[in-house]
Amino acid sequence: MDNRELIEKAKEAMKNSYSPYSNFKVGACLLCSDGTTFTGCNIENASFGGTNCAERTAIFKAVSEGYRDFSKIAVVGSGNDLTFPCGICLQVMAEFMIDGEVVLEDNNSNIKTFKVRELIPYAFNL
Repeated sequence: MDNRELIEKAKEAMKNSYSPYSNFKVGACLLCSDGTTFTGCNIENASFGGTNCAERTAIFKAVSEGYRDFSKIAVVGSGNDLTFPCGICLQVMAEFMIDGEVVLEDNNSNIKTFKVRELIPYAFNL
């Protein structure tokens, strides 16, 4: 699956966002090494600590189904530019896909890719 297809699946997932507090919708599409994809959206909660980001939703769905080998994740948001993963999401990515890529789209439909290691160069590892 190419990066454009991943971005489009992430946009589709973003439609399911539950974001009544921030009004900032996020969607993600995770690509497993075997070609399987999992999507996720952000899910907010009045107790902000109970909020879950789109990236973690997709990763946790995959892990809960027995998948552990991920190559890329596409992330899109309803803002005006690139939507980078937050620190918690990056740490989860470091746990499951440290050698993977993060695929983002800017407001001009240009796709940019980053290595997870680039975005969290000093990830916490045991």
